Amino acid sequence: MSNEMTEALQALAEDRGISIDKLFGIMANALESAYKRMPDSFEYAWVTIDPASFDIRVFAQELDEDGEPVGEEMDVTPDSFGRIAAQTTKQILTQGIREVEREMKYEEYAGREGDIVTGIVQQTDSRYTLLDLGRVEALLPQAEQVSMGPRSEGGNRVKAYIVEVRRTAKGPQIVVSRTHPGLIKRLFELEVPEIADGIVEIKACAREPGHRTKISVWSNDSNVDPVGACVGARGSRVRMVVNELNGEKVDIIPFSEDPYDFVAKALSPAKVKEVRIDFDTATAEVIVPDFQLSLAIGKEGQNARLAHRLTGWRIDIKSETQLIEEAKYESEEWAEGEWIVDAATGEQMWQPADGSEAISADQWNASVDEEAVTEEAPAEGDAAPEGEAAPEGDVPDAATDVVEGEPSADDAEVAAVDEDPAPEDMADDGAPTDDGGDTVAEGLSNGEEPAVESDDAASSGQQEVRETVDEPGVAH
Repeated sequence: MSNEMTEALQALAEDRGISIDKLFGIMANALESAYKRMPDSFEYAWVTIDPASFDIRVFAQELDEDGEPVGEEMDVTPDSFGRIAAQTTKQILTQGIREVEREMKYEEYAGREGDIVTGIVQQTDSRYTLLDLGRVEALLPQAEQVSMGPRSEGGNRVKAYIVEVRRTAKGPQIVVSRTHPGLIKRLFELEVPEIADGIVEIKACAREPGHRTKISVWSNDSNVDPVGACVGARGSRVRMVVNELNGEKVDIIPFSEDPYDFVAKALSPAKVKEVRIDFDTATAEVIVPDFQLSLAIGKEGQNARLAHRLTGWRIDIKSETQLIEEAKYESEEWAEGEWIVDAATGEQMWQPADGSEAISADQWNASVDEEAVTEEAPAEGDAAPEGEAAPEGDVPDAATDVVEGEPSADDAEVAAVDEDPAPEDMADDGAPTDDGGDTVAEGLSNGEEPAVESDDAASSGQQEVRETVDEPGVAH
C-alpha cells in the first residue's frame, strides 16, 4: 500500500510540476484539518507522514493559559483515522495542489514584466483578446491593440509585451500590449544579435502604433555600423520586425550627442538645411528647402511629432521662403491687442497681444490718457508755453535778436539827439529850426513844448523790431 501511494504521489507531482515534498506537505495539512474536525480532538496537533512506509501519525500537546504548548508530545492517532483521511484528503489535496500551481505560475511571470511572449489567439471581441501562453492565458485589452489584420483570427500566433502581472484569487492575470514602445526594442533584440550582445544600443524609441516608429541606435564598437546592423542584409532584419507589426513603418536613426545633428537626422527622410537651437526654451528651429517642408512635417504632423518625442526638443519647422517673409516684417508694428467681450459679465475688455490679463474699457482709457500726458510734456530745453516765464538761461540776446542791417530803436534815438544840425537848419542866432523854418526858440516863446521823442515812441519802435524777429520756427 505504501509503495502504491508513493508512486501515485510521484506521478501526480510530475504531471503538475510540483515537487514530491510539497505534495507530502499538502497531504499533512489536509489530514490535520480532518483530525481537528473530529470530536475530542486536541487543539494543538500535527500530522506526520513517513515517505518510505507511508505511515501516518497524529501528535499533540497540551496548552497552558497563555496558549503555549506544554508537556510532552503525545501520539493521539485515532483508530479510524485511515477511513477519515480517505474521505477528506482527496478534496483538500486537490485544493492545495491548485493553490500551489497558482503561486508557481505567478512566480514564473512576476519577474518577466517588460519581456516579450508569444501566444495563440483564443478569443477576440470588442473588449479584449485572450492569448494562450501555454500554462496561463494573457489578456490583451482593446486599448493595447493595433490592427493585426489576419493575425487577429483564432489560432494565429502573435507576439506581445508583458505590461503587468496581477495576483488574483483565480490565479495570475497577465496583461500584455502590442502598442508599447518596448515591443519594438524586444523585437529588434530577437532579430539583431548585436543588440542582444550589447554592441548596439537602442537609445530612444518614439512610436505611433500601427502607423510609424522612429528609433535611435548607437554602437559601442567603432567597427560596427548601428544602422546597418539593424537593417540587415537587404533589409532582412528590419523586414521581420515590420511583418510582425503588420506593416508599420520603422525609421532607424543614428544617435548623436550633438543636438544640432541629432535633430536634423531625426526628421529623416526630409533633408534639413539648418538647425537653430534655443537652449533656454528647449526649442529647435529647423530650416528646410521649400520642396522638403511637407516631407519634414509629415502627414498630419506625424514626422515632426515623432522627431520631438525621439529627441526631446520642441521642433519648429520653417521653409526658406517663410524665413525670408519673417525677416521682411520684423520692423513692422503689429497690433497691440484686440477688444473682446467677457463671457461672464458681458463687458467689453481689452486683451493685450502679449497674453497678459485683459483690462476693462475704463482702465484702457486711463492708460491712454496717461500716455497722452507723457507725450505732451515739454522736453528739456524747449520754449515755455505762452504766459509762462522762459527758463533761466534761455533769455534771447538783444544783440543776436536784431535783424542784420537794421538799427535798434535805442540806437536810432541816440543818433537823433547827438546828430549836429545842418547849417541851413540853423537860425541867425544859431538855434536850429524845424521843417517849417521856425526856430525852436520861437516855438518855446509861443508856449509850445519842443518835439522830443517820448519813451512810448521808442518802446513802440523796439516792439516792431521784436515782432519782426519773432518769426515762426525760431526757438526762444
